[in-house]
Amino acid sequence: MTRWGAVAALVLGILPLPAAPAQHGHQPPQRTAEEWARIYNDPARDAWQKPDEVLKALGLKPAEVVADIGTGAGYFAARFARHVAKVYAVDIDAGLLAITARNAPPNVETVLAAPDNPRLPDASVDTVFFCDVVHHIGDRPEYYRTLARALRPGGRVVVIDFHKRSLPVGPPVHAKLTPDEVAAEFQAAGFRRVRQFDFLPYQYFLVFQR
Repeated sequence: MTRWGAVAALVLGILPLPAAPAQHGHQPPQRTAEEWARIYNDPARDAWQKPDEVLKALGLKPAEVVADIGTGAGYFAARFARHVAKVYAVDIDAGLLAITARNAPPNVETVLAAPDNPRLPDASVDTVFFCDVVHHIGDRPEYYRTLARALRPGGRVVVIDFHKRSLPVGPPVHAKLTPDEVAAEFQAAGFRRVRQFDFLPYQYFLVFQR
């Protein structure tokens, strides 16, 4: 969940995203939810996050239900809402969820999650979406098994996260996961990698199914 961690230092004038969480030894800066929201939704992020291209690659359908886990201040949730029937905006930060709800279209429902449970209804979601989140989660295979219960038949899990190398945005290298590490953990939870996109400059983009 995007607020699982802290925002890294501003580097080269490019908007940073969260580093590793405090419980893993990294202490987050003390910021209000409003300050976090301005950082997460800064329009400068669009230059490298490429949200329009991400939505195009996802090929979302009008009847689809999406769970944006780690929604932060709704950067992707608000965009998803224009294309699908419903969006669950999931986070562990109540303050950020309040901001998301304040600005969200009516088909966005906020969900206050636990760090180890997204608290989604069973068989409720077609697409689970993580952006810069999975490296914050503790017992990931177990979390993914919990997540699987929320997926409808044929549902998918999408993971966008930072490449495990030095970058001008994101967490330190030691806190990151490689695509193969992510795929292995999903495989341990009963998922397989079915697709990969390579157009993002700092992140990999993986798609998994049961």
